[in-house]
Amino acid sequence: MRLSQMLFVTLREDPAEAEIPSHKLLLRAGYIRRIASGVYAYLPLMWRVLQKVSRIVREEMNATGAMECLLPQLQPADLWKESGRWDTYTKAEGIMFSLIDRQEREMGLGPTHEEVITTIARDMIRSYRQLPLHLYQIQTKFRDEIRPRFGLMRGREFIMKDGYSFHTDEESLKQTYQDMHQAYSNILRRCGLKFRAVEADSGAIGGSGSQEFMVLADAGEDEILYTDDGKYAANVEKAVSLPPEVEPSPFKAYEKRETPGTETIEKMCNFLKCSPTNVVKNVLYQAVYDNGMVVLVLVNIRGDQDVNEVKLQNELTKLADHYRASTVLALTVPDAAEQEKWAARPLPLGYLAPNLSDRYIRPAQPQPVGAKASSQVAPRFLRLVDKTAVDLKNFATGADEAGYHVVGANWGKEFELPERVVDVRKAKAGDRALHDPTQFLKSARGIEIGHIFQLGTKYSKAMGATFTNEQGESQPLVMGCYGVGVSRLAQAAVEQSHDRDGIVWSPSIAPYHAIVVIPNINDVDQVKAAESLYGELNQAGVETLLDDREERAGVKFKDADLIGIPYRIVTGKTLKNNKVEVVKRATRETQEIALESVVETLKQWISACE
Repeated sequence: MRLSQMLFVTLREDPAEAEIPSHKLLLRAGYIRRIASGVYAYLPLMWRVLQKVSRIVREEMNATGAMECLLPQLQPADLWKESGRWDTYTKAEGIMFSLIDRQEREMGLGPTHEEVITTIARDMIRSYRQLPLHLYQIQTKFRDEIRPRFGLMRGREFIMKDGYSFHTDEESLKQTYQDMHQAYSNILRRCGLKFRAVEADSGAIGGSGSQEFMVLADAGEDEILYTDDGKYAANVEKAVSLPPEVEPSPFKAYEKRETPGTETIEKMCNFLKCSPTNVVKNVLYQAVYDNGMVVLVLVNIRGDQDVNEVKLQNELTKLADHYRASTVLALTVPDAAEQEKWAARPLPLGYLAPNLSDRYIRPAQPQPVGAKASSQVAPRFLRLVDKTAVDLKNFATGADEAGYHVVGANWGKEFELPERVVDVRKAKAGDRALHDPTQFLKSARGIEIGHIFQLGTKYSKAMGATFTNEQGESQPLVMGCYGVGVSRLAQAAVEQSHDRDGIVWSPSIAPYHAIVVIPNINDVDQVKAAESLYGELNQAGVETLLDDREERAGVKFKDADLIGIPYRIVTGKTLKNNKVEVVKRATRETQEIALESVVETLKQWISACE
């Protein structure tokens, strides 16, 4: 392609809308253009990148025996109600675009396709002889992000590969899960990316286990915790660890002490001259279930630890049936306005006790006839204790009175240990690893590119998708789910590999392998040599751009660096020696290569990168 004939516009300044380097560069280099919040047009250079990423994904998926299909983007709400996820996606997470068609039917634009594929399996799979089966697609997805940002990283419309497998048993599922782990690793390596596979929370997708594939980058929205021995890596939402050892308690007897102005753990410990490991911290949350029930949750946790709200929400979801609900729509720390809706009197915030009285919750009032039903508040606190607080002795904690704490307290004596012991602490860098206490967790930032799930029978049971086994018995299908963000991967590659002058593409996914630059378009020899190389390179399979624009050489060189083409060939002053200057974008290494050797040299370089 000749740049003079291409839709090619570059910007010298960073667009105001862009926050991270990859977003700035893709806009400046003319790869994408913003159409609306979280909605972007993929321009010719970007579309070539996406096609190359898609080709790599297809090759690796096909190599596992998976078969490509294409599923509808428009999905009926009834399917999502069958699985129990309609409210989760339209109300709790609120990421599904929903609409009502002219027949008054509720529909949604697909953020994911578990329900659709399970329906197909329910209708078409009958026997164990048809299993295992693995289908995948590459298509546009829609998610109504609360705050679209970072360009293609968190958009409302994006390209994704999602695959779904069906099995007779868990053993078969685990084999495909491992195949997908290998396939995803291959995809990321072939795209030239540095990455980590980490344990992850399954979120609204569900299932017994999952892994995320994180492209390492400083601008990543996810925190990864890992050990140097390579035996552990997890998203911070899922990570587990051993907390620091508890320091000896300075308190020998139980007593109540006046502690004015100590509403934080730091102030309290300074005042009482104790370690945060000697403190039971009591944190109040408000959970709203999908049936409208509001449950007030009191979490007891060691003073030096923080609550991992993803883990907490998972625990509350497990208890949903206790409140005749199926999922948690919202989990928050109730502010003053929220407390006014249910509190019988002001709470002593910062001084809450582990046995905070249920009398702080206002009794439910009878509703007038004909009044609109309001949210019901559970009459008692749901009390959870984190494992870090269970074995504490002679601890300090709130006295349920502003300006006062108690010290020297013990479970089973001054305070009753809650029945529900949970692991809801947030692991952090510096913690000891569970698998080897001599290893300490380290932190890195990552961009989630892929996620694989062992779904089990969650969807097949909910939607009645069964098969007949060898004994003639009807059994629910065992499922797996596997996703890769194609457009997100492309931007993650830029985030990981760029410099002050622009993008640095890997040859495997660059829009073009090489760019031939004519410094002086009025020089007949330069033009002739460039035209000849342009034709020969393309004919040899080296995808090549020709910068034949009537621009200054400096402008052309800057644009070549900005758009990140791996190899720049300049038909300049070296032509008098029958040579051209070839610059490697990644290293800036410059070589003078004889005209007759250029094609073969570039073919070898590109082959070495595959």
